[in-house]
Amino acid sequence: MLKYALAIVLWIAVAAYIAGAASSARAYRKDLKVSELRIDVVDSSAHGHLVSSARVREWLRRGGIRTVGESACGVDLAGIEALVARNGFVDEVNAYVAYDGRLHIDISQRRPLLRLLTDGMNSYVTAGGYVFPAPPSSSLYVPVVTGSYRPPFPAAYAGTVRARIDAEKHRIDERIAEIEKEKYPFYRRERENDENIRALRRMRIKKGWFEKEEAFARRVRELREHKAALRRRYRYEQRRIEEGIARIEQRQEAERAQQKKLEKSYEDFCKLLTFVEFVEEDDFWRSEVVQIVVTTSASGAPEVALVPRSSDCIVLFGRVEEVERKFDKLLRFYRSGLDNIGWDRYRTIDVRFAGQVVCK
Repeated sequence: MLKYALAIVLWIAVAAYIAGAASSARAYRKDLKVSELRIDVVDSSAHGHLVSSARVREWLRRGGIRTVGESACGVDLAGIEALVARNGFVDEVNAYVAYDGRLHIDISQRRPLLRLLTDGMNSYVTAGGYVFPAPPSSSLYVPVVTGSYRPPFPAAYAGTVRARIDAEKHRIDERIAEIEKEKYPFYRRERENDENIRALRRMRIKKGWFEKEEAFARRVRELREHKAALRRRYRYEQRRIEEGIARIEQRQEAERAQQKKLEKSYEDFCKLLTFVEFVEEDDFWRSEVVQIVVTTSASGAPEVALVPRSSDCIVLFGRVEEVERKFDKLLRFYRSGLDNIGWDRYRTIDVRFAGQVVCK
């Protein structure tokens, strides 16, 4: 019993100590003022500067969030995190007040794979497909993609490309559902027309007890003519109903085709990202490729031309397919061709065709 009693007393003492320490910490924190603001961009030195301490301080000033001199309990930490995270080039942010009164804001910026400077765009794109507009005076050394190529998102878009495509496809689904409602009047007309056709089939006449054959034959003839006229009318109505529904279905098919086009454009964009990743992962091509020029082919797929560092020519790469094979062929041509005949001999080097390099 003594052992259990001592254990209970010990746990009570521990609980009392924890409660007292927590109460003391609350009292200390209540009187604690923020003495200093420290902003740490954890990966800025490795990947260039998209976020700077001065820029974050300016965001806080414009947002009206007070820091230094404020009570540690009164600092809007959630507001600070939301304000900083609002910028697309910020990946993660954590704000907290340390025990010594220093307000820490730890920021991790996104790691762009390339910079898009195509058709009015000026955005960075990560390997995972996250897009954000390039901040003013940003300094990141990443491949630059230029040309007339139009990616599947607007110039000012910030977010994942997949989310953009899914949102657009969802809006198209809603439009298809709205268009489907336009069929309802045709369905009602079709039901009424079917009822009229059934009524037409039930039309019969009976010969009267004292009706003459000639009169009965005349009534039969008139009924047949009447039924033939109604039959033509109902067939015409059915054709008009089918044509109306077909027109609506054509509009729905056009919307579905737009969905397929969106998905195809997303796949092409992912291929472009994979292409740039291949260039960046190869030491030679990372230093050799100065610029990537992307245009859109007749089918809508992106086609690539490369501006090399070694000469003034343009390398026509074509679609971003069989990338490794094309680069291997180009490298062999560099070593066995240009090394012998000179690097300034050609204006264009075309590696789009299988088994050959075409130069002009």
